[in-house]
Amino acid sequence: MSGPAAPATGEAPAPLGAAPGVPLEVAEDLIGQVKFDDAGLVAAVVQDAVGADVLTVAYMNEESLRRTLATGRTWFWSRSRQELWCKGETSGDRQYVRQVRIDCDGDALLVLVDQHGEAACHTKHWSCFHRTLGEGPGVPRPEG
Repeated sequence: MSGPAAPATGEAPAPLGAAPGVPLEVAEDLIGQVKFDDAGLVAAVVQDAVGADVLTVAYMNEESLRRTLATGRTWFWSRSRQELWCKGETSGDRQYVRQVRIDCDGDALLVLVDQHGEAACHTKHWSCFHRTLGEGPGVPRPEG
């Protein structure tokens, strides 16, 4: 069985299961700055690149981070199942990565994605953050 045909531009085909335009451009020096916890994990906040909804918070180990960067799809470490998983392989609700950012302390990631399918949450809600505990008017930021 052969892989996908190369695009007309002469670019190499994307890895199987990857979105067009991957692998992502990677800043290797920043990967070394990711501070994985004692279990070898880092929190990854996944945000919809278009609507800015926070979709989920999951955990990555170094291998899932590298797979995410190589394939352009989100990969995580399941703490309950103790295994790697690619978002959407079972549900069909896939996440295609636009950007992975590291926070100032190096202990959290922000993953901006194009969410495909009906839901990011395993409960079939668009976002895992679909329940509101409290709500108020806030205080608008002063202009200027």
